[in-house]
Amino acid sequence: MTLFDRARAVIPGGVSSPVRSFGAVGGDPFFVQRAQGAYLYDPDGRRYLDYVQSWGASILGHAHPAVVEAVQRAAELGTSYGAPTEREVLLAEAIVQRVPSVEKVRLVSSGTEAAMTAIRLARGATGRDKIVKFAGCYHGHVDSLLVAAGSGVATFGLPGSAGVTEGTVADTVVVPYNDDRALDEVFDREGRRIAAVIVEPVAANMGLVAPVEGFLARLRRRCDEHGALLVFDEVITGFRVGRSGAQGLFGVTPDLSMFGKVVGGGLPLAAVGGPAALMDELAPLGSVYQAGTLSGNPLATAAGLAVLELLDDALYASLADRAAFLVAGLTTVLGEAGLEVQVPRVATLSGLFFSPTPVLDYEGAQAADVKTHAEFFHAMLRRDVFLAPSAFEAMFVSAAHGWPELERTVELAAAAATEVVKSR
Repeated sequence: MTLFDRARAVIPGGVSSPVRSFGAVGGDPFFVQRAQGAYLYDPDGRRYLDYVQSWGASILGHAHPAVVEAVQRAAELGTSYGAPTEREVLLAEAIVQRVPSVEKVRLVSSGTEAAMTAIRLARGATGRDKIVKFAGCYHGHVDSLLVAAGSGVATFGLPGSAGVTEGTVADTVVVPYNDDRALDEVFDREGRRIAAVIVEPVAANMGLVAPVEGFLARLRRRCDEHGALLVFDEVITGFRVGRSGAQGLFGVTPDLSMFGKVVGGGLPLAAVGGPAALMDELAPLGSVYQAGTLSGNPLATAAGLAVLELLDDALYASLADRAAFLVAGLTTVLGEAGLEVQVPRVATLSGLFFSPTPVLDYEGAQAADVKTHAEFFHAMLRRDVFLAPSAFEAMFVSAAHGWPELERTVELAAAAATEVVKSR
């Protein structure tokens, strides 16, 4: 009996998160025994060059010495207290120092919790019900936000989720990403009832889709005109695309920001932040309730602080250069093999669509060739390169991906693309 067989006997689908199952690409997932730098290792000792990097959390690479040391030191003092700690104050101060729109922070344990908190806070602060989201943007498995969601929901072609009632999503309005006209129509119709617009400023859960010029600024303007709050879901982009996240990159200021992945250094931690007056609507000061036994966990805050201390402008520039090299190389070799491909990039993030035209929204992402993506995924995996097992996810270059790894990736991609074309 394989490890996956054993897993399926005791875990639904054999995995603790659906996209790990390889359901979108076929085959069985490999199991990870350990990770180091740019590589994963399975129980048989096989090594994989990893462009998933814990779905973007491991920006420094796996098991970075500074992070390991910080977590070990923290663990020696206890793993959870259920009481305030200095490190959660330090991490909140670090976030506030880096993100001008944030004056106060509430730490939580996951991106889903951050979305729940942001939405509840927006409704509580405005006294309104409606939430506007964008098709293909994923904000965790919050009931009201699963409608037309990206990530695993898109991967498995689900309409949302069983168990989500019509009443739960009745106050959620879905608009196409990058569609100014549709946005205007919603505000013209529902403006006085909209509590918040929630958006991935760079959509990274339907593949990688950048905002078109002026899109984010228009969101800001329309929210201001109607008294709605603008919520940036920077769970992926926060501290990944730059020191201040996507809001710093594009110069658009949200009312509330959600952070995850990088901010926890690869451990379960996320955060919601915004102006003090708005954040003080949360309990215990305000009437919007939110709580979590493990919020501000001492191991996670130690890891997050260790990572943030190493993220400077030079490192971001280096990561962007590496991502640019990978994008250029993949675009060239896949095109030369005869595959129609788009390899978008935003700063340190990159994506991969098998499509003849650029992808601007969820409809375009769904129209891309997922069969070719699955074939290319397995051709790369046979060459010990691990890409996301879904056509609706991004690629993550870490600080541990050196130039030799990137050059080898491009060379292997050329061979993989040739294999895909010849198999037809």
